[in-house]
Amino acid sequence: MLVQQCLAGAALLLASTFALPQPVRRQTSHVENNSTTINGTTYTLTEVGARNTLDWRMWLERDGNPASFWHDIPTYPDESKPSVINFVVEIPRWTSGKIEINREEPLNPIFHDEEDGEPRFVQDIWPFKAYPFLYGSIPRTWESPNFDHDFTGFPGDNDPIDAFDVSQDKGYTGQIKQVKILGGLAVNDGGETDWKMLVIGLEDPIASRVDTVEDLEKYRPGVIAAYREWFHIYKIARGDEYIPIVGGSYVNATFATETVQDSHRFWQALVAGLVDSNEISYNQTTMAQCNDSYVQPSEAATRFDIPRDSDIQPAAEKPEKFQEYYYISSNLELISSNNP
Repeated sequence: MLVQQCLAGAALLLASTFALPQPVRRQTSHVENNSTTINGTTYTLTEVGARNTLDWRMWLERDGNPASFWHDIPTYPDESKPSVINFVVEIPRWTSGKIEINREEPLNPIFHDEEDGEPRFVQDIWPFKAYPFLYGSIPRTWESPNFDHDFTGFPGDNDPIDAFDVSQDKGYTGQIKQVKILGGLAVNDGGETDWKMLVIGLEDPIASRVDTVEDLEKYRPGVIAAYREWFHIYKIARGDEYIPIVGGSYVNATFATETVQDSHRFWQALVAGLVDSNEISYNQTTMAQCNDSYVQPSEAATRFDIPRDSDIQPAAEKPEKFQEYYYISSNLELISSNNP
């Protein structure tokens, strides 16, 4: 049925007729160490190299064969409940390495992004510590750069939709969580649409009590304003400008949920080979009738030279310049704690 959704959904997209998700599939999950079982499918992680280096990679395996974090994990645990989605944790809370899904390498391993040939980190901006939430992406979504998006007026950033999880757990890289959409921020990142969806894990103590941004403010007062401000200022320390948010604040849960649904349909067209892929590696191992992108699971490791066993090396030390606090003045001037 996912195959039908891929092909039929992509065709409907190009015809500008958007259908709702079709089959209802209920999903239960159990996480144990480095293994997550979802609806009888087991996902495991293969990690090779030293963290904080450009050679480090983490691959996903699905029932023992390589798979894509981006293209082989369902968006929805239960497609009749589109406000609940799967979420891939890339960056655990309070860590600063810019870890993300690689859009160009086969089966999209998680890697350490680079800046000027060096591993990229975010600076600590007072009063925040690194990423103050769990940060990652929503599988099987795509912010298409092929057109200007209606709400923002800008093309997409060519990545899966980002999400930030306000749950109390720290999380771990490669974790697959079920989360609820509460709202979203439409970030204008250098003239590109870069959605940041506000989510909370279903296992968080307050998850059953919050469905909206306003609900979250009731139980976690000040959090929504603080995190919005972080997205405005977090790149200033590396020399970038203050980042604007389209509309100035959060969109509501309904709008955010519909935006994810639209992005899921853009992804369907991508893996069906119906649109310009913009150098994205969209190979996947779960939808055989999407001929343009499908790879036999048992052949993926050999075809793409993907390691089958982990080989974890000691993490490299984070550069000293990322181990100090920075402060932002009221007129957006940067102040270093070591060089005031």
